[in-house]
Amino acid sequence: MGIEVEISLLDHFKDIEDPRSERNRDYTMSEIRLVTLCAVISGAEGWQDVEDFGKAKIDYLRQFLPYKNGIPSDDTYRRFFRAIDPKEFQELFRSWVESLKSQMQKKVIAIDGKSSRHSFDEGTDMLHMVSAYASEARLVLAQEKVSEKSNEITAIPKLLEWLDLRGTTVTIDAMGCQYDIADQIIQKEGNYIFSLKGNQGTLCEDVTTCLSDSELKTINNISSFKDYDKGHGRLETRQCWVTHDVAWLRERHPHWSSIHSIIRIDSKRETKDKTTYETRYYISSLQETPQKVLGAIRSHWEIENNLHWVLDMSFGEDQSRIRKENAPQVMAIIRHMALNLLQLTKDKMKRQSIKRLRKMAGWDDNILSNILTQKFS
Repeated sequence: MGIEVEISLLDHFKDIEDPRSERNRDYTMSEIRLVTLCAVISGAEGWQDVEDFGKAKIDYLRQFLPYKNGIPSDDTYRRFFRAIDPKEFQELFRSWVESLKSQMQKKVIAIDGKSSRHSFDEGTDMLHMVSAYASEARLVLAQEKVSEKSNEITAIPKLLEWLDLRGTTVTIDAMGCQYDIADQIIQKEGNYIFSLKGNQGTLCEDVTTCLSDSELKTINNISSFKDYDKGHGRLETRQCWVTHDVAWLRERHPHWSSIHSIIRIDSKRETKDKTTYETRYYISSLQETPQKVLGAIRSHWEIENNLHWVLDMSFGEDQSRIRKENAPQVMAIIRHMALNLLQLTKDKMKRQSIKRLRKMAGWDDNILSNILTQKFS
């Protein structure tokens, strides 16, 4: 089993540069990384949790690595992850995800940012990461930190550079609705759907005017699809309108030569107490049916429900007190790594929530081994 873990998991991270001096290497980097990953999978949220988990599970961990000096202290983890190079760690994470190709679909890649509100300290800003998420597989593909003096518009192109976009549809909210980003996606043989709001000025005005209530019935080449979603005490009705008759829009906005569709989605949400309405607009390079367009847009919402929400509610990311130097960014990547392993396992075990699966990993060494090795009987 030790050989399987080394090849399938730890081996992807073995070449990272060790930031420690020679005299401070009582534990190998593989030993530190393995106990940290296992602890995070099993519910650990801070350095003391990682140390306590390691001490409780040292016999189990020694099935994989020697740990001849025992388990590192919480201060050892703290110093190590503050010093490690997060950019190098990101690259190795992406290399590992690339090895999972056979286990994932990438029809829709949702890109969105998330802040960890308690990850700041005096003199430092809170951590804000933009992630790329394979919506169907529910796996994190890559992430990019938003620099302190920048925003998501500068982080998204860096993230896209790492991704294989061939045959995929990239969905981004209004912050990333930029023609340079659209052109980058098209150049990489992908398509896009961008949410459209007032930050695009006259482009937004032209689309909303064209698809206004008074104009919908006058557009010759427009089609629509309606779906219903009932559950948790509510009924949601969504109607998606799409027209590909957008040559006039490209003429008015020549930087947006890749637009081939404009989209309107009307949503009605009914509960026992009230009914709410919302209308949203999108632009896209796709020439697809309203049903497929609505499916792609709904897939984008998976990044909120199955990544950001799970990281906050199950992993406690928003409340994390890991604050200094490189540690918040590196630990965010380790949480992504743990979540990917848990999601792959969840798909094979059927009907286990991520939260419950983390508990089971802490209780049952066989389940933790299955998560690490992805080997199931």
